[in-house]
Amino acid sequence: MVFSSSIFLLLFLPAVYLLNLIITKLSKNRTAASNVFLLLASLVFYAWGEPVLVLLMIGSIVLNWFCGLMISRAQPPVVPALTADQKAAHGLASSVSHSGSTLRRFWLAVAVVGDLAMLGYFKYAGFLTKTLNGLFGREILSVPEIALPIGISFFTFQAISYVVDVCRGTTEASKNPINTALYISFFPQLIAGPIVKYRDVNRQIESRTLTPVRLADGFRRFTYGLGKKVLIANVLGLCVDKIYSYNIGVIDPLAAWIAAIAYAFQIYYDFSGYSDMAIGLGKMFGFDYLENFNYPYLSKSVGEFWRRWHISLGAWFREYVYIPLGGNRKGRFRTYVNLGIVFLLTGLWHGADVSFILWGAWHGFFVIIERLCLRKFLDKHRILGWVYCCLVVLLGWVFFRAGDTMTGITLLVRMIRPWHYQIAINWKEYLEPKTIAVFAAAVLGAGVLKQLVPDRFQRKWLGSMPEAVFCVILLVLSLAAIAGDTYNPFIYFQF
Repeated sequence: MVFSSSIFLLLFLPAVYLLNLIITKLSKNRTAASNVFLLLASLVFYAWGEPVLVLLMIGSIVLNWFCGLMISRAQPPVVPALTADQKAAHGLASSVSHSGSTLRRFWLAVAVVGDLAMLGYFKYAGFLTKTLNGLFGREILSVPEIALPIGISFFTFQAISYVVDVCRGTTEASKNPINTALYISFFPQLIAGPIVKYRDVNRQIESRTLTPVRLADGFRRFTYGLGKKVLIANVLGLCVDKIYSYNIGVIDPLAAWIAAIAYAFQIYYDFSGYSDMAIGLGKMFGFDYLENFNYPYLSKSVGEFWRRWHISLGAWFREYVYIPLGGNRKGRFRTYVNLGIVFLLTGLWHGADVSFILWGAWHGFFVIIERLCLRKFLDKHRILGWVYCCLVVLLGWVFFRAGDTMTGITLLVRMIRPWHYQIAINWKEYLEPKTIAVFAAAVLGAGVLKQLVPDRFQRKWLGSMPEAVFCVILLVLSLAAIAGDTYNPFIYFQF
């Protein structure tokens, strides 16, 4: 089930919201009753398209809740009656601390290995088997046909962050399995993020209130996201798919550039639209999720781009991979190695294919180059920095969308050396007037309006009556587009 489907918008969401409101009003323990209901609704949401694989997510919930509890119980007890010298004399401090630390690491390892094993099997088993067969030049192992559970990368990363934070002591383990289950499986952010840390929402899981203001704010945010997805991303996606449907031999440089630009806007409006919908839905049910995008195409460097794009994923890798590897605390060379590892893993997280790894390495290379020698120049020449960043990101998206490495390289060569190729396709075949109009809207919405309109007018617009009317019109247009079109993919569902 997708947010931009008729069954979600006209049946699932209204039913869940109204039933949750009734349960909240009638129950003595409002939050606990709401948590149970929202957990059941989230499991139904996930099981809608793949009922068997919901057992996988339930298994992940049980594993991480149990291991979190074991980690918490392994915390060394406090002995307040003794001084530090007395504890040392009795051998308590070292033995208790050592045994507790060992147990915590053990249960943390059980959880993380279990999570990564599940992710590795479902997402990377086929890729690793193909790679192994390629290295040996023959079929050593048969390639398994494994259905990829939707959103497995997102809820697995949330689960890992939970047990790691419990082990670090930055959050308390939940003794209530319902709360842990709701954190991992709550349907607004379940299948395409943003990646949420338990410590950011644990208090809201335990106690929250539903207000008309929250509902209005959430509806506004959800409607913007729905419009981004349905009215912009879907239209540009049709243009991209049309170009990629041609034989690679006839895709000329103009078509390749248009496909790259269209895809850059498609993936931005698709994913940021989904994040807006998730944040809006969270508000409607009493949760506040952190922002996941901040106008990334306004960036003046690749490093800045990654501080604005998929913010929750970047924060996850920074906190749970980059800093534990040493961050920038162990010298410049080690810093560059750590950055390289993070970006290779970022690419691999997005998909089990060499093209995704190259995409991650491409971004990592430029982030490292910026740290080595480009940062001062980019800070001084911000317009050139913006042009440079857009080109790097745009060329990177070619690998991301191409589907295989050779197709990506072929298209990049035609984009970089257009004078060697002739126009082979009439641009009117893939660029309709509607698509051109949506292109213009995409450019404006990706940051141009924000830069041109003064802040005081932006503040007046938020929550105003004109904005309310605009949201209603946006909703009607989105529903009309959904009713009249069967093309409605979500790019990040595959991750």
